[in-house]
Parts: sequence; structure tokens; C-alpha cells
Amino acid sequence: MTFQQEFRSWLSPEQKKTNPVPEIGSRAPSADKLSFPGAEAKPAVITFLRHCGCPFAEKTFTALRAAAAANPDVCFIAVSQSEDAATQRWIEAVGGAGAVQVVVDAERNLYAAWGLGVSSYWHVLSPGSMYSVFKLGRQEGIWNKPTESGNRWQTAGTFAVDAEGIVRWGRPAARADDFPDFEEAVRAARGSLQEKAKL
Repeated sequence: MTFQQEFRSWLSPEQKKTNPVPEIGSRAPSADKLSFPGAEAKPAVITFLRHCGCPFAEKTFTALRAAAAANPDVCFIAVSQSEDAATQRWIEAVGGAGAVQVVVDAERNLYAAWGLGVSSYWHVLSPGSMYSVFKLGRQEGIWNKPTESGNRWQTAGTFAVDAEGIVRWGRPAARADDFPDFEEAVRAARGSLQEKAKL
């Protein structure tokens, strides 16, 4: 990691044409890198990370990995906007992927397809977010790691998709330190399977 790489992460990224955020009950956006329903036709929880190196991304990813270990009937996917090599090094640094499928989207096309655009100054640098960085480090030992690639202004988000490819839960992050509730996401993703089991 160089000073130039760290500096670039603060520059405003290329603006992408961003779709509306998927509505609950709508079909999940599909692309070559991430299609629904998947080959296994399992419910899925998808989280779009902030840049690799961000402490909020690390907390989100480790919680996703724990949820994946506890729920083998659900597919867990993390989408990274950092480049492939930087993503792999960061994943190793935070303890490995476990049962999480990692999709690299350095061009941020998947982010745009799911309605996740460039965030505001307040989203990233609000006093609440800055306090959360300090609190996360002091209480959980999660501090900033080197940022080799990716952008700090990219909005994160998390969604739950059922086995038929329908969005059942989710939204963009309201702030940089907005952590998803993966237990709630799992319940929502399983919803259609639970309804069928009752028939």
C-alpha cells in the first residue's frame, strides 16, 4: 500500500448510471457475476461492502461470515469494489472467507445495478460515523487497514433474496457505520421456503 493508493480512495469515483434500489417483492437484478436464482436455487443474503480496509466493512464481513457458518441452507455473498488481489489480501487479513462467496466488482457495475451509488460527505464523515470508527477500534479491536483499492464514497448495502430470486428485504446503508441485521436478513430470505413448508 502506498500513500498514492490511500489518497486515491478519497477521490470522488466515476459516476455510474445507477438503477433504482430494488423494491421488496421485485425480481433481484441479475448479471453474469451475480445471478438469481442461483444454480443451487437457495435463498441468499448479499452484502455490498465499503472499500477493503474500512473497519465498517470488516465488521460487516465478519458478521456475514458468522451468519454463513450458522445457516448452511442460505447462500451468503459479499461483493467487493476493491480489485481482486487487494480483496483477497484483505480477506486473508480479516480471517478468511469461510462459507461466504466473494464477488469482485471493481468496476462497481453490480453496485449500480442494485441502486448503490456514490454517497455524500455527511454519509462518510458525519460525527456519528467518526465516533463509531473510534468505538469499533477501542471495543472490538477493529481499526483501519491499508486501502489498496476501492473508494470510500461508494455506498454499501445489504439485501435478502428468496430461492426464486425475489428481493424480500434490504436497503442501502444509511451511513458508513450502518451495520446490517443478518439474522433478520436470513429470516426474510427463507420466507418463501417457510411458506411452502406450511402448504
